[in-house]
Amino acid sequence: MTDPNRPRTVPGPPRPGPWGGPAPVPATTASPEPVEAPAADEGAPFADLPLRPVAEHVAVFEAEHARLQRELGTIDQL
Repeated sequence: MTDPNRPRTVPGPPRPGPWGGPAPVPATTASPEPVEAPAADEGAPFADLPLRPVAEHVAVFEAEHARLQRELGTIDQL
C-alpha cells in the first residue's frame, strides 16, 4: 500500500511531436454539405426514416425484419 502523505510528482506539459508542435486546426469550422438520402425505392428501407415521425419507426423496422426473415428463410431451400 502506498503512503497517502508522500508527495507525488506532477507531470509537465506534453512534449511536441517530431513535427514540432500540436496538430494543425482546420481554418474553417463550417458544417459539411448535407447529403441527400437515397429514395426508399432504391433498396434503402431506412432512407426516409428521418423524415417519418418517431411513432412510425418501429413499424419500419418490423417490416424490414419480416422481409429479411422471408429472404433468409429461402436459403435452406437451395
